[in-house]
Amino acid sequence: MRNVWTITWRELNSYFVSPIAYIVSAAFLLISGVLFSLILTSTMDASLNGTFSNITFILILIAPILTMKLLAEEQRMGTLELLLTSPVHDWQVVVGKFLGSLILFAVMLLAPTLLYVVLLAAFGTPDYGPIISSYLGVLLLGGAFLSIGVLASSLTQNQVVAGFLGIVILLLMWIADALSRIVGGGAVGDALTYLAITQHYNDFLSGVIATQNVIYPLSVIVVSLFIATQVLQTRRWR
Repeated sequence: MRNVWTITWRELNSYFVSPIAYIVSAAFLLISGVLFSLILTSTMDASLNGTFSNITFILILIAPILTMKLLAEEQRMGTLELLLTSPVHDWQVVVGKFLGSLILFAVMLLAPTLLYVVLLAAFGTPDYGPIISSYLGVLLLGGAFLSIGVLASSLTQNQVVAGFLGIVILLLMWIADALSRIVGGGAVGDALTYLAITQHYNDFLSGVIATQNVIYPLSVIVVSLFIATQVLQTRRWR
């Protein structure tokens, strides 16, 4: 695991020497703050349900931006080959880069929104059960989105293409539930329903932590990182 953490901290450092982390964090802080204030003043509900339900769509844009350079930039600059020829396994490279983006996302999420919880506690009586489950849901969903972004970044040398590909994949997952209703029943419809993001996320907002809703994002993470690892292995033998 030492190699994984070395790559993880290397990626975290690279984020903060470039403007990406600051720009994305500032944008996330602004958007989440506006959502929180608007929803709170309109509903007078001491919860984060409205804020977190809208944050999911924001993540569709943010996750590919955070991950688009992770492997694409390494390939473009030729440093990926150097990394792969060092005594590091392919899966360690993929997992390390994924963890770097996940830690950044967790900090970016918790830093502003924990302040919202403090404000709710100071001026209201929030139900902490749904708040805790919502945080778990957002972190799991964010991890799934970031893993798809890592996969997209492994498929190309162009950061813009990687970001666009990641957004397209996530949007398809977002509208999968609507597509399942168009397709109707059957194996295809059931598969689209299972792949739909909203089917596995909304329960977290209500304070329900169901096993299948935890397994879904974890499965997306494992499958996406596995495929990204296989892509790197094919590059090793070129």
